[in-house]
Amino acid sequence: MQHWFRWVLFAGIGTLSLMAVRQGWLSFLTDEHQVATYLNTHGLMGLLIVTASGTFYTAVGGPRQLLAFVLGFATDSVYGTLLSTLITLFGAATCFYSARLLLRHSLSERFGHRMSRFNRLFQHHTTTKVLMVRLLPVGSNLITNLLAGCSSIRFPAFALGSGLGYLPQMLIFALAGAGIGHANQNQFLVSVALFIIASLLGGYLYHQQRTQALSSALSEDS
Repeated sequence: MQHWFRWVLFAGIGTLSLMAVRQGWLSFLTDEHQVATYLNTHGLMGLLIVTASGTFYTAVGGPRQLLAFVLGFATDSVYGTLLSTLITLFGAATCFYSARLLLRHSLSERFGHRMSRFNRLFQHHTTTKVLMVRLLPVGSNLITNLLAGCSSIRFPAFALGSGLGYLPQMLIFALAGAGIGHANQNQFLVSVALFIIASLLGGYLYHQQRTQALSSALSEDS
């Protein structure tokens, strides 16, 4: 693909994304009552539209936790968890391949050393490391997707780690949404407990990866 065409396409996507945010085209996704009504009145077509809108919403950096909360409120905890996870994974794939198609060459030329470090970091145990990043309650979903797309890591490992890592937080926020939607305090309390457990698990994986990296460095030095 010609270099100029990449930038024209990237500018077009960026402009469309900015307009969608500023004009509030996707604002209905943050209103649990509106989404619930829309799904109930439009059936399968409504589900497809919410899925497509949610994919774009998460691809441009919309918070996946809010999406899970809204869908948990609009449907139920299980369905809301599965649907929000699938939509967020679609969004991650869209962002991943957009970055790989439009930005990878330019960023590799400009930030070659940093991209090489990222590739080395995620070259081995890619699924586990992506899982760790997704479980931690910090960081940017959008930046992670962009960096992964611009790197040389393989999409299947990225998708598997992302999907598994998304599930706990999506369940947590879908439970919270369902608990509020059905006035169930127990579901809300369970979601809080799960959030703490998922955060601890992410921290544990992070500690394990740092320990392994340090052990490898010491072995090389000796």
